[in-house]
Amino acid sequence: MVQRQPTSAGELELVVAVGTELTVHPLPASGRLTLGRGADCDVRIDDGSVSRRHAILDLGPPLRIEDLESANGTLVRKARELADRAETNELRPRSGGAFELVPGDRILLGSVVAVVRRRAGKSGEDRRVPGAQVAPIVREPAMQRLYEAAERAARGTISVLLLGETGVGKEVLAREIHRRSPRAQGPFVVIDCAGLLGSVLEGELFGHEKGAFTGATEARPGLFEVADGGTAFLDEIGELPSALQMKLLRVLEERTVTRVGGRSPRRVDVRFIGATNRALASEVEAGTFRRDLFYRVSAMTLDIPPLRERPADIPELCGHFIAEACHKLDRPPLPLSDEARAVLMAHRWPGNIRELRNAMEHAVLLCGGDVITPANLPLSLDVRSPEARSVAVSESARPPGQEPPPARAAVDGQTSARSAVQAPERTAVAEAAAPPVAPPASSVEEIRAALDAMERKRVIEALERCGGNQTRAAEALGISRRTLVTRLGEYGLPRPRKRGAE
Repeated sequence: MVQRQPTSAGELELVVAVGTELTVHPLPASGRLTLGRGADCDVRIDDGSVSRRHAILDLGPPLRIEDLESANGTLVRKARELADRAETNELRPRSGGAFELVPGDRILLGSVVAVVRRRAGKSGEDRRVPGAQVAPIVREPAMQRLYEAAERAARGTISVLLLGETGVGKEVLAREIHRRSPRAQGPFVVIDCAGLLGSVLEGELFGHEKGAFTGATEARPGLFEVADGGTAFLDEIGELPSALQMKLLRVLEERTVTRVGGRSPRRVDVRFIGATNRALASEVEAGTFRRDLFYRVSAMTLDIPPLRERPADIPELCGHFIAEACHKLDRPPLPLSDEARAVLMAHRWPGNIRELRNAMEHAVLLCGGDVITPANLPLSLDVRSPEARSVAVSESARPPGQEPPPARAAVDGQTSARSAVQAPERTAVAEAAAPPVAPPASSVEEIRAALDAMERKRVIEALERCGGNQTRAAEALGISRRTLVTRLGEYGLPRPRKRGAE
């Protein structure tokens, strides 16, 4: 019988990659967890290639994955233990069977990749990456100037307001200000102003007395009291309800808090740092944020630039996040190929550092070789060459019906590389100037692996849409039924049954 997840946390966690999204599920110390698409599963995976009850993860010991005769099967790809042992990288189909795992092994549930890895910081244990940077990574001159200003602010007691897009590292900068301040030995308390409802947030911030409301069986200090002698970081301060804005202003001015249900103010010695991705000055003009509170929290304002304006930081940040991800999977750090590095440098990073971390975890999760290539990067990253991206942008910007411009004429008998890319036919001069070069074998293998993965996903999705009917799925794919059956064997997929039999 499948046991529900115990409350005691273990040292492992399950990372699930559905498309470009990574989800982390902390695992208990023991038990058996059901993985699948069904709402009653312990770990629910919302993907059409996953059966309602797809597999069981037995936390042992030993750690095992058991397939529940799923429609698309379960495969295990063993972690690379030694570079010269290719057999540890084989895909092993397990439909209706079981297989022992070690942390770092990759589990393929339909077209979804999952990995069991070790959690960081269990029971106070220091599992930081050996040699990992403690200080923030700032190589861009603009970021160096920003952190110099932050260091000057750290020496004082004034409130600091951090501005910037979501994911740029506002909490990282706030912690650095605290670390460099005279309050470094005191607590650093993070308060998520957007994560709780107004009434709940008030109790969290200011605390409450015994009997203040139903269920208040004992007095409890608020986060401002907990932060006494240290720093309170008010994340998403622009989300504070108007009633709490007034109470926060009183704390900033009088340095006292009054608990919910209490009458006597309590003195607190706290340094306040606020952060928001909103334009608070505009919120003040619109009347949604108090003007007097704005002046109080923004005694000094630091605006963090987005990652797309910090290209010098990207390579080292990539290395840091890759090292972290590899450490959790108990595998040696992976280098980036030149092609993958070019893709990362060209991406606009709308999700900033948070998106970059996610992309590196995704790449480490999917990389089965010794080098991260573009094939391992999330699909949300444009893996085309800069020239191809330029052509695509030009094509999309051209008005409908307008013919593409002719290729740029040769100058002094030479044709530019950009012209050669845009021209429908290469000239003899261009052919002579740029003879074709065969890609390295590793690139060919990665491309072939990526194409195989895409084709495998197409087959799974076609079968899913057709309810397991192989004849209809073959017609949808434009191939014969015999070819479909052959590909099922090549891709390690079991002969599917109709969905009602899952």
